[in-house]
Amino acid sequence: MSKTPSPIVSFVPIIAMVAMLYVAVSSFGSDALSGPSQVVLLVASALTVAIGMAVYKIEWARFENAIVDNIKGIASATIILLIIGALSGAWMLSGVVPTLIDYGMAVINPRFFLATACIICILVSVMTGSSWTTIATIGIALMGIGQAQGYSDGWIAGAIISGAYFGDKISPLSDTTVLAASVSHTPLFDHIRYMLYTTIPSIVITLIIFVVAGITGDVAESSQIDRISAVLNARFNITPWLLIVPIVTGVLIARRVPTLITLFASTVMAVIAAVIAQPDILASLGHGDRPVFEGAMKMLTTETSISSGNALVDDLISTRGMAGMLNTVWLILCAMCFGGTMTASGMLRSITAMFARMMKSTFSLVSSTVCSGLFLNLTTADQYISIILTGNMFRNIYEREGYESRLLSRTTEDSVTVTSVLVPWNSCGMTQSTVLGVPTLTYLPYCFFNYLSPIMSMIVAAFSYKIYRKATGKQ
Repeated sequence: MSKTPSPIVSFVPIIAMVAMLYVAVSSFGSDALSGPSQVVLLVASALTVAIGMAVYKIEWARFENAIVDNIKGIASATIILLIIGALSGAWMLSGVVPTLIDYGMAVINPRFFLATACIICILVSVMTGSSWTTIATIGIALMGIGQAQGYSDGWIAGAIISGAYFGDKISPLSDTTVLAASVSHTPLFDHIRYMLYTTIPSIVITLIIFVVAGITGDVAESSQIDRISAVLNARFNITPWLLIVPIVTGVLIARRVPTLITLFASTVMAVIAAVIAQPDILASLGHGDRPVFEGAMKMLTTETSISSGNALVDDLISTRGMAGMLNTVWLILCAMCFGGTMTASGMLRSITAMFARMMKSTFSLVSSTVCSGLFLNLTTADQYISIILTGNMFRNIYEREGYESRLLSRTTEDSVTVTSVLVPWNSCGMTQSTVLGVPTLTYLPYCFFNYLSPIMSMIVAAFSYKIYRKATGKQ
């Protein structure tokens, strides 16, 4: 490279991408994720390559290697996505999710559903360390319960995601927590303890909001809940024996069995449960000599819909299977192409260096790190890449200014881990939107914990609370 692109030049592909995404979404609506958004990301990637090769004489091999490296990094995530698609179909049509919904409607007070759902996801995600696993299992059941109790999809998904990402951020089992601590050279439990100063206030405010929203909002009448319960019991064989599947899944998670193995085993158990408990439903999906076998295959792989006589229940029990995840996989691959070209061209480094030059105080240092993390989530479309780049770019600056490494690790988590799910084209945003069946922009306003975290990080920095310089040992 003859020289590094200036920030102005570096913003050109990003501005072009945002403009094209706006046109695509306004033209196609929710169907933009079925192809137009992917084309936009590829066009933005091509523009980045054209500028890099024509102006800065960067060889194509550099771009190609960066793209390949990015795609390698998300290879396991794409397999997990496909298995989650199969698992969601199996859990639904086997009766596992309908059983959880039926029992949950009887136990959870509708007025406190949002706060209860958030707390349940907090407990599960802290124990598992995985927001993806939490949302793909208990999150799906909570969506059904919330819909039956009259809450909008945005509020329900916001409560689920807020709780799930609390655990993803704070659990010692979380890969993002370990990664943020490792990149900044911070002992893991020092990192976790230091995060409590921003994380606890954020989740407390979030829970208060959910409690107030539940008390003051409109919820379904008990008669409607009774009707939904009656429809579920008429269409499915509701039995506590089906709870064996989520219980065994929870045991596998607690024993830290690898995610792929856990999700695959849970899917197999759900298929067996479907064959035993819901053979009529499987048979209704098949049309050949082996209707139950065909039905099981369709349950795992394609979109399915079952008529129950109740429109809400019909929407609730419809599934997408592995095929429903293909648009998400396609979008992630295209997003990785754009992130790779931005990295290889040096444009990403140029923009983040611009943030670094803004630092003149503790507040500006933390604010620059937060802005950089948010920006990387938007451009690289992957939280792991964003965590690594943020830690590497700012580590030397924090050391030079005499700040403890745990300040960097905490700020990185506050700005990257929890906000990745708020970006429609980020791998996290695309995944959770697909799994929950709720568009990212629909649930975004209700994910209070996710955008309170970076704000709280800057507020704490503004007051220099529990922030020390190593050189003086003073706060």
